Amino acid sequence: MLSSLIRRKRERSEMTFLEHVEDLRVSVIRVLMVFAVGMVTALIYYEYIPTLLSLPLNWAKNPETSPLHFILGGADESLKSMGELKEFTFMGVWSVLMYAAFSAGVAVASPVFLYETARFVGPALTTKEKKALIPFCVAAFFLFLAGAALAFFWLTPISIQVWHHFASGMGMEVIWKASDYFGLVTMMSLITGITFQFPLALIILMWTEIVRPKTLLKHWRGMLFGIVIVVGVLTPIGDIISLAILTSILFGFYLFAIGIGSVLVRRKRVARGDTPNPEEDEPINLDDEDDDEEDSEKNVKKPASKPKSSPPSTDGDISSLD
Repeated sequence: MLSSLIRRKRERSEMTFLEHVEDLRVSVIRVLMVFAVGMVTALIYYEYIPTLLSLPLNWAKNPETSPLHFILGGADESLKSMGELKEFTFMGVWSVLMYAAFSAGVAVASPVFLYETARFVGPALTTKEKKALIPFCVAAFFLFLAGAALAFFWLTPISIQVWHHFASGMGMEVIWKASDYFGLVTMMSLITGITFQFPLALIILMWTEIVRPKTLLKHWRGMLFGIVIVVGVLTPIGDIISLAILTSILFGFYLFAIGIGSVLVRRKRVARGDTPNPEEDEPINLDDEDDDEEDSEKNVKKPASKPKSSPPSTDGDISSLD
């Protein structure tokens, strides 16, 4: 069992159906094992979790202490005077630990998950393409960390400031529960990190030739609208600065992914002997083929029919008198 988790015994091209199912089970176990390592590590160092996850709240209260203080707004006096986080139930404390452990497990297991997925669905990859899986997974990991860091250092503090500003304007006193706050920090970091990996998904779609780069570029307006909607969900309502900056980042990733995908598709098609651009492939019109076949059938000359045999003429035939 341990040897099968470390390495595969046969190539996928030589596997039977049941062996493919077994290989899928091994891949899932690998991902779950790495996920469990991340969760256990977070639970072992649980004393540092509150201190670490409280940083965005402290930056929202005192923007001058934030590394991104130049793009954070000023804090209301009521936010600065807000007390410490409180929790009223034991399950709330447990949920804080689970939020942190789950996020750590996802962060550690995400590159392994991408690698196992690519290896399972890509049995026809060449040796050169299989080597490219490692930098691909490394890029996915760092994109996830970049998105999570952006949410942790900027989106969460500015969200707290905006929401607290609305609450103060409506005359409400905000008392943060620890479980609600820690859930906000972990989920925003997790969702933003996953969102930052969408350029890699676009590159995969283009490399497998499911979507053409020119098609993605042609529908850039629709993609921009979709990015604005996603960013509007992630960022606080009414925060135009964070909306514009995050939209620009994701749309820049979109254009960058189209450029990388175009280069990869062109190289793949040239190596395969096809035209460099998929748009140059002329679609086969079946109706035209049918018309050509009908015309060819009409132009085929029918063999000349033999003349019907007629009885021989009896003129001058002496034998007919007998």
